[in-house]
Amino acid sequence: MQISDVQLVSKKRGYQGFFALDEYEIKHKLFNGEMSRTFKREVFERGNASAVLLYDPSLDKIVLIEQFRIGAYAANRNPWMLELVAGIDESGETPENVVRREAMEEAGLELKTVKFALNYLVSPGGTSEVINLFIATVDSTMAKGIHGLADENEDIKVHTFDFKEAMQMIESGKICNAATILALYYLAVHKVEFCE
Repeated sequence: MQISDVQLVSKKRGYQGFFALDEYEIKHKLFNGEMSRTFKREVFERGNASAVLLYDPSLDKIVLIEQFRIGAYAANRNPWMLELVAGIDESGETPENVVRREAMEEAGLELKTVKFALNYLVSPGGTSEVINLFIATVDSTMAKGIHGLADENEDIKVHTFDFKEAMQMIESGKICNAATILALYYLAVHKVEFCE
């Protein structure tokens, strides 16, 4: 099946704030060839984002940031998350430019080589958000301090970890967000490409 097998009956904005919520009324082709009944679904709209894993191949270290996340708080988890540098894609800005800008804003680091890894739908059952995931090389000895934009209420702490330690933090649950886990596993498989 494909996108042309979906019929949009109506779409309306249900909420607009920092993010938005749209209500879709649709029907689609069923696996038996018939059409479904018309039904409603809500879609959380936050825009697409780009994220980057900062890697120092000469020291086999990665750089992660730590900041408060309301979703983790709402899920009754530790709201200070270890994660990748990331940002929402602005109109007219390429995903690579987003990660270059955000690396400076959130970690105070200039990216050397930047390699696109993959993109994925975050949670397609309820949001259209796509994350563009990159791996970039950096000088991890320059990774330190507190960063972020005050007007965006950012309070971001920079951390450096041995690659092996970061992988163990996935197993222990200390790293528990999808983008960071995907990026670390991607790097584990493709590490030789960054060490040449």
